[in-house]
Amino acid sequence: MIVPFKKPEPARDSPATGVLSPKMEAAALAMAKGCNLRDAARESGAGERTIKTWTATSPAFTHRINDLRGEMTARALGRLVDAMTSAADTLGYLSRKGKSETVRLSASRTVLEMASKLRETWELEQRIIALEKVKGTKS
Repeated sequence: MIVPFKKPEPARDSPATGVLSPKMEAAALAMAKGCNLRDAARESGAGERTIKTWTATSPAFTHRINDLRGEMTARALGRLVDAMTSAADTLGYLSRKGKSETVRLSASRTVLEMASKLRETWELEQRIIALEKVKGTKS
């Protein structure tokens, strides 16, 4: 009796299942934080060619890199937002009480530029939110 060929099942921790092995996770983390292939291979214990293959053939691997980058960016943004209040206070103080006219002018110019950019960003965000609401009601 001839047994038909059956494609082997992927390993539980393979790119095909979407579950990353510890080496893949370590390589994804290294790639997400900006390591080149050589450094990612060193940090993860995987080969450079293996990581290159994962990048080219595993949507789960590249998705994980993007997810990790998003998490890192969100954390960095949170830290920057936390520091913005202090920076704004410092600029306000310098624009009012800086020892030289040059310092006061520079601080005042920075306050005006940053306020304008912040307002533009906020307005764009509000427009995007409104468009997404309209799009959501049409679906």
